[in-house]
Amino acid sequence: MTNTPAPRSAPSTGSAPPALLFLTPHGVPRQDRPATGEVAYVRDPQGAWRPWHGDLLYEIEDECVRLHDAFASALFGDIRRYHELLPAIPQFIPEAGLNSESSLSRESFEKFVGALRDMPFLNELLYLYDCRKLVSGIQECTKEVTFLVGEFYRTLNLDDLFLPSVQEPDGVRWMTSPVVTSLTATLNVIYIRLHSLLDYTTKLVHEIEHLRADFTSYPKLSSSSIQFGDRRRTGWGEASGTLFEPGEPITEIELVRNLVIHDGLLDDMPKAYKVVQHGQALEKFVLMPDRTGGRLDRYKNRTLFYSREDKINLRLPNLVAAFQAKQLVTLQRALARLVEVGNERHKPAAAEPPQGP
Repeated sequence: MTNTPAPRSAPSTGSAPPALLFLTPHGVPRQDRPATGEVAYVRDPQGAWRPWHGDLLYEIEDECVRLHDAFASALFGDIRRYHELLPAIPQFIPEAGLNSESSLSRESFEKFVGALRDMPFLNELLYLYDCRKLVSGIQECTKEVTFLVGEFYRTLNLDDLFLPSVQEPDGVRWMTSPVVTSLTATLNVIYIRLHSLLDYTTKLVHEIEHLRADFTSYPKLSSSSIQFGDRRRTGWGEASGTLFEPGEPITEIELVRNLVIHDGLLDDMPKAYKVVQHGQALEKFVLMPDRTGGRLDRYKNRTLFYSREDKINLRLPNLVAAFQAKQLVTLQRALARLVEVGNERHKPAAAEPPQGP
């Protein structure tokens, strides 16, 4: 009998691969595969905890890549024309003042730009990379939100919420600790970065709708001072299905972001709750305060009431999924509009009618 070599991917020791571990919104990990439509998080090859299904990160990234190219096409008339310029573009033009790969100071950058003032398409190129930075901000912030949500559930599921460990009686107990503080801080940052995406997307749409056309000098972005509160200035109104449409989850994101930045915490002391039965954890959760009509329930100075047992860890996956769905629609519409703006700008001039005798 001839021995056949083992596949190259087979483990050399013959040991079975480790079983998948699924993090759950309830805060208790499991190894059995979730049912169809059930929310869970799995560890990807880079170590991040990602949704088991329904994550739109890659679809959003794909639209952003198209937007990068669409800005070049809109400004130069054809992406091929931009590609022809690439070999001659000094490295400081796409990097200085935009990322840490350039060590130029502001003064040196200004001097270099002045020295190249006769370079063809200099100001168009400078403006292009500024526009692309708007897109890059959306890409990176979207990844931040995805990875922070995974980190929230990693902590809730896998970390000891109180140290040193003690024997826990059956029932519900609350705990606070450095781990719990980190858990709630991560939740706060998720809301803050979701709101950042509202600001960044508003800037992007405003820039597309007011794309610069005068390049006799290096133009300033039209969206420099634009934030989400200025969204009506984009001309999109309350576009259905987009991030500009009123309602959830935008209302909650605005409320929580403003609370944690301007007015305090989601609780007077960061707490996580744990349900124990027969010595085993059945559930862990974090509470959100009561809200009505997009506002915290208030009596005089009191705004943190918890009568509804709103467990944010159970709602957060759907909140982020709903946000991503609106974000994707917004970017798709922005891309279509940018292509339209570019086509209008570079369409061939109409031929003049023949003159009579």
